[in-house]
Amino acid sequence: MNDQEKLIQQCTATARQWLTPDFDEQTRAEVQAMLDADDKTALIDAFYQNLEFGTGGLRGIMGAGTNRMNRYIVGMATQGFANYILKAFPGRSDLAVVVGHDCRNNSRLFAETVADIFSANGIKVYLFESLRPTPEISFAIRQLGAQAGVNITASHNPREYNGYKAYWDDGAQVLSPHDTGIINEVNKVTIDQVKFTPRKELIQIIGGEMDIDYLQAVHEALIDQDVINRQKDLCIVYSPLHGTGRVIIPAALRTWGFQNINVVPEQMVIDGNFPTVQSPNPENAEAMTLGMELGTRLNADLVLASDPDADRLAVVCRDPKGQWCILNGNQTALMLSYYILENKKKLGQLKGNEFMVKTIVTTETIADIARRNGVEIRDVYTGFKWIAREIKIDEGKKKYIGGGEESFGYLPFDKVRDKDSPASICLLCEIAAWAKDQGLTLYDLLMKIYLDYGFAYQSTVSVTKPGKSGADEIRQMMADFRQAPPASLGGSPVVIVKDYQTLRQTANGTETPLLMPATSNVLQWFTADGTKISVRPSGTEPKIKFYVEVKGSMPTAADYDRAVAEAQTKVNAIKADLGL
Repeated sequence: MNDQEKLIQQCTATARQWLTPDFDEQTRAEVQAMLDADDKTALIDAFYQNLEFGTGGLRGIMGAGTNRMNRYIVGMATQGFANYILKAFPGRSDLAVVVGHDCRNNSRLFAETVADIFSANGIKVYLFESLRPTPEISFAIRQLGAQAGVNITASHNPREYNGYKAYWDDGAQVLSPHDTGIINEVNKVTIDQVKFTPRKELIQIIGGEMDIDYLQAVHEALIDQDVINRQKDLCIVYSPLHGTGRVIIPAALRTWGFQNINVVPEQMVIDGNFPTVQSPNPENAEAMTLGMELGTRLNADLVLASDPDADRLAVVCRDPKGQWCILNGNQTALMLSYYILENKKKLGQLKGNEFMVKTIVTTETIADIARRNGVEIRDVYTGFKWIAREIKIDEGKKKYIGGGEESFGYLPFDKVRDKDSPASICLLCEIAAWAKDQGLTLYDLLMKIYLDYGFAYQSTVSVTKPGKSGADEIRQMMADFRQAPPASLGGSPVVIVKDYQTLRQTANGTETPLLMPATSNVLQWFTADGTKISVRPSGTEPKIKFYVEVKGSMPTAADYDRAVAEAQTKVNAIKADLGL
């Protein structure tokens, strides 16, 4: 029997366990169809492994199977999470969790399943009445003094995905030791142990009152009310991409004082099939098309969008020719960081104990801006739980004033412990108002930052490798890079290698430790000419990602297009060196 035959045999045995009365008729029929099919690809993909409950929870394609998002996988995860909460807070009779969800297909079903199981385990549940943004779930955990939370969302993933984000009592996604503790409990659970029958008296529906509290908190990210008052008619176009920002973000903008808010009507419709976009990811230019069309008709100053769970955002502004220009995640984070630092300093709001945070794959220019303004900057792993960790470490001692990552996520205040597009979108509109006050656009402001701090260009290359074979390929790619790291990239020698899995850094033949709170499967290479390349497998999709940042020369704003073209040529050379 060859390896493929053994795999089919293993998957068949596992799948047959899903034909018992523990599973509903629809699930049994779907599994039986996979078993009966001549092509066993679907069977293998659905059953070759258990959908891993990782440090952030679950995320996967919806459907029947151990490697899929469905009511039973969600149920076993929740039972394990409940078991851990009961162990972590022994003897407490007032345990509570917050449960929310986004607009995706099955999200309400999964959220109600989660609520039912927590309540069946004697834990009070605050269940949102309908879809709400991820940052509001984070805020509610802290506001209500809950011990944990769950948000059913696959964020910006394609429509066939759903997910399960696990939060702890600080409103952040779980970190050590709770992450491994929860994972261990989840891995022990079998389907017959899941308590699906709810105690309805322990489930409390929440909604509008928490919206009000959250909107008041978001207002704390505002820096200069006067500039908004002067530019209250700034023409704003916004799209929620069919998701959770549809009510909260326009309301937040109004509370800040903006009066000319226009929404993309087709994308205000709640729909987990995301019918107006190929993928509900604001990183993709295609998702911004309808917003830009409306912006053109209205002669808008800027176009903004949030992803389905409203933690990420995208912004589009006008270039000198009046054409729409989509900012990448690094440029957005750069502009937010610049404005926070420059204007808090100008308004006397910096007291000397502030700090900012960025991820290791985000542009280094943010660090340059922070240092020039005398503000501490910290580098952390990808994932907002690491930014939240830094806030928690110094809570009450130092003041967090902003942080973000290249993947279109930013948090400009400390009342939430996850990416927050409502607050970030409001602040971006304040920045646009501030720029317009000076006769500038957001594009002009970006050029000013480059002229003041130097031009840098970033490019992210994602290589998708689906299924078991793809996961094996990604593991092998990382192993090969560790075994034989590149000697040069883009014509410049590699002078520093950082391996966050071994927590070792090699520079000029000398090895030193990397001071990080945990290991992570990330490699970084730095070249003599200031180029930075980071490589990591995605934690949420079957991808391996390469993050490239190259420096360039840009004497004037008119040189921007030339600098970008030269930088892209260098990026292409680096991709060729890496075999991409």
